[in-house]
Amino acid sequence: MSEANQKWSAEEVNEIKERILAALEMVIDPELGIDIVNLGLIYEIEFDPENGETVIKMTLTTMGCPLADILTESIHDALKEVPEVTKAEVKLVWYPAWTTDKMSRYARIALGIR
Repeated sequence: MSEANQKWSAEEVNEIKERILAALEMVIDPELGIDIVNLGLIYEIEFDPENGETVIKMTLTTMGCPLADILTESIHDALKEVPEVTKAEVKLVWYPAWTTDKMSRYARIALGIR
């Protein structure tokens, strides 16, 4: 039986989501030099344990952000490092709107934001 057709326990699914999140931490916003997870751009990770299909719901710092395509491509590349992910889709969402409050302490310190 291939991994994609295997039934995963809730604990295993959570572990896979953690590895997906770790892979997303490798995606750096080229303008800010901080990864998209610490910037608070990742809103939700949906992983289907039946087929390995994954949906990343994320936002951008601004609606007109010119980096959407670059970040999406980088996300697809990063998720290739998670073998359980068979297909990935990135969905941009605008609600709730992104604010600096969504940034991690690390990102705020790195960018000099209090």
